[in-house]
Amino acid sequence: MKTKYLYINTIGCQMNVYDSERIAALMTPLGYRLTDSVRAADLVVVNTCTIREKAEQKAFSFLGRLADLKRKKPSLIIAVGGCVAQQEGRQIFKRVPFADVVFGTHAVGRLPRMVERVESRRCRVTDVEMTAEIDEFELPDGFAGNGEVSRFVTIMQGCDNFCTYCVVPYVRGREASRRPERIVAEIRSLVRNGVREVTLLGQNVNSYGKKEGLCSFAELLEQVNAIDGLYRIRFTTSHPKDLSPELTRTFGELEKLCHHIHLPVQSGSDRVLKRMNRKYTRAHYLDRLDRLRQVCPDIAVTSDMIVGFPGESRRDFEETLDLIRTVEYDGLFAFKYSDRPLAPASKFSDKVPEPEQNDRLQTLLALQEAYTLRKNRALIGTRPRVLVDGLSRRSDAGMAGEVRQWRGRTDGNKIVNFVWPEGVPEQDWMGHQIRVEIEEAFTHSLRGRPVTDKPSSLKGEESYAA
Repeated sequence: MKTKYLYINTIGCQMNVYDSERIAALMTPLGYRLTDSVRAADLVVVNTCTIREKAEQKAFSFLGRLADLKRKKPSLIIAVGGCVAQQEGRQIFKRVPFADVVFGTHAVGRLPRMVERVESRRCRVTDVEMTAEIDEFELPDGFAGNGEVSRFVTIMQGCDNFCTYCVVPYVRGREASRRPERIVAEIRSLVRNGVREVTLLGQNVNSYGKKEGLCSFAELLEQVNAIDGLYRIRFTTSHPKDLSPELTRTFGELEKLCHHIHLPVQSGSDRVLKRMNRKYTRAHYLDRLDRLRQVCPDIAVTSDMIVGFPGESRRDFEETLDLIRTVEYDGLFAFKYSDRPLAPASKFSDKVPEPEQNDRLQTLLALQEAYTLRKNRALIGTRPRVLVDGLSRRSDAGMAGEVRQWRGRTDGNKIVNFVWPEGVPEQDWMGHQIRVEIEEAFTHSLRGRPVTDKPSSLKGEESYAA
């Protein structure tokens, strides 16, 4: 079979990253191999996101740049998938007339058949049909792990919460959970191929299995924790209204569950939370955090914030700033509100002017940066265990030769960069846990030096260099 080349541009969320990995695996039997050169590609897949306006603009900007390539290479197949494809359907062809395939969020498993149709008939194909069941398939040899230390694993799709700013229920469908045995089997396969950390994905992992009568999310975590060879477990996203005492206890009971939780709050104002249809109050949120910190005192907490939601007053915004001061987050992802098609809030009339949104966003980010930097500086002199996941992006050639700077993450999800000290033999530490003494702290990362002379065992036993 002739080798053909596949280029995937993944835009947006972690779930799109997982779907893109599935796409690469699915196209392998048709002779496609991944390439990092769009000009070498025979098939370009743009996996889009519509959660925020900027992500959608980014997708169409990239697609626009493909027009010239398509003119020079008419045989090139261009496929548009993900949330924008689900939202717009065939309308995408009006904006991107040179596209060949539009496939929705539930049509990933059907993409090979669509591409075969285009190859044989040179026609346009659209598939945005949504189904109630999750499409399962086995990864072919070579894609389970793919040489990576950390991987995403989707455990459920869709959402039933219908927050007024969000389009997920409309573009990814209603909530549906994968069977636990399929999830565990996928992770075991990944571990056999070198993966040491998994992040379990879902729009609301806390409600995993409830609709289907499967095990609870806490019970699923227990099953994953029992997998030999796996070092770490993370999960996202966790909805505050469904954070149960059972799940909270797992942070004190499961040795592989990282001491980090991403718990999106979106606003510190009860009035705004109600308009967002978040189904919890500020007091409820803080109570759940207090319980988490009682069980796991060193837990790192990150969150999402939306500023300038329709009707957000200056007082509402000040309550959000006060929540940040109360919680002292390790980090925040903050965004200006933007209208999204299909989302109820797009019809709200009392929009906050964009200049005011910009001002509030900068104020919030400056406040959070101070807390993040303070927390990071508090780690100077400590020796956290770091899971090494590759060379740092800052590795470069120095005057005395190549400087290889490695990178990893702490249990609390802090990025640590380090260089081997003189006299300590550098080995391939990929996928191993080592102790790194933190020497410098920045807003987005830490820098340190390794203090172990061999990789740790699964239980984290290290020996220290003299």
